[in-house]
Amino acid sequence: MNVCIVGTGYVGLVTAACLSEMGNHVRCVDKSPKVVETLRAGSIHIFEPGLEELVRRNCAEGRLTFTTSLAEGLSFDGDGAEFAFICVGTPSGDDGVCDLCFVDAVAEEIGRTVTSPLIVINKSTVPVGTADRVRVILTRELAARGVDIDVDVVSNPEFLKEGDAVKDFMKPDRVIVGTENPKSAEMLKALYSPFARSREKLIIMGVRSAEMTKYAANCMLATKISFINEVANICERVGADVSEVRLGIGSDHRIGYDFIYPGVGYGGSCFPKDVKAFLATARESGYEAELIKSVDEVNTRQKGVLARKVLDHFAPLGGVAGRTLALWGLAFKANTDDIREAPAFDIIRELTGQGMRVQAFDPVATKRAQAELADNALVELVGSQYDALKGADALAVVTDWNQFRNPDFSGIARQLAEPVIFDGRNLYSRSLLARFGLKHYGIGR
Repeated sequence: MNVCIVGTGYVGLVTAACLSEMGNHVRCVDKSPKVVETLRAGSIHIFEPGLEELVRRNCAEGRLTFTTSLAEGLSFDGDGAEFAFICVGTPSGDDGVCDLCFVDAVAEEIGRTVTSPLIVINKSTVPVGTADRVRVILTRELAARGVDIDVDVVSNPEFLKEGDAVKDFMKPDRVIVGTENPKSAEMLKALYSPFARSREKLIIMGVRSAEMTKYAANCMLATKISFINEVANICERVGADVSEVRLGIGSDHRIGYDFIYPGVGYGGSCFPKDVKAFLATARESGYEAELIKSVDEVNTRQKGVLARKVLDHFAPLGGVAGRTLALWGLAFKANTDDIREAPAFDIIRELTGQGMRVQAFDPVATKRAQAELADNALVELVGSQYDALKGADALAVVTDWNQFRNPDFSGIARQLAEPVIFDGRNLYSRSLLARFGLKHYGIGR
């Protein structure tokens, strides 16, 4: 099939690479000539395990191409694209409302450019009602041209985890398609059939239900994270260990173990934005979503927990001013370079605001972090996790990268002026660290 993908961020590029891997002809459209040039050269501008290999292979075999022109993206050697995926950003404002200017702009350009029947697919995470909005824009633009072209709009939300996105696309739990058009449903079923060989994974529903499903899913997962963080905070106050509590509740199949890892709060491009957007959608409909509001508030508070532990530890020792903290992990989670809403930056802002220096390391997110931290003279980004320890008073572990899980504890103890680790991901055993003379502060312990 001929597929046009508009937008080459995490969602767009993963979608393009995986669809082309299954034999489809895919053209990606991006407004940035620099991004297009990078992709044509076989490199990618984001970090996602396994993605660059897919992009290179499918570019080399001619199934995947890149352009800055939407007209070119919709044209395949005289034939038109059968699908156009909208995979552009939908940033949220201070009130949580999604800014749909990029979605609107793509819809307008498609309406001005399309020459043959097309299924327009909203892949971006958008508020309920956006497909109807896109349909109105397309109808208006086609009418202005005086042409009658069969263009349908469907919702096909993504459920990709950063750091595992290729696997998630190749072996999805489900594929949600929102449409009332049987022909569009059959076309989407054919497009996704290579990804559903073991069982039927396509779930057809109404367009607005599909849009709602995306928000509901992410808010449910965010709720589990905030819930276990609330439990962790209470555990600390009553003498319980949240790691043991997690085992006890996770063994109940109705709850499960996924997304109940206590830590420093969720971040990234999805959960923070989608929770706020869901709250805004509820408000616009005249409803106050108190539970989801609490999820957001708990997460905001949780991002400050590790910094407070650092401040409390050093308070009797004269405070943190003039001291240095080694910090491991800047990305919001392992296996990604995404620093959006990452808890590490809340921790850095709080501690440097109190006069503490920070020496930070991340395996892949350092380049993105440089721009974010450029104006903070108390922060130094270093080249290795052990370089961060040089001259440091203490260590804080914020992201659960594999290379942080079993480090050289004796070396850490030798280098730290104050042998203490603030473990924001509960990676370490307190009894193990005690053998090396290291004091341990975890979450919920």
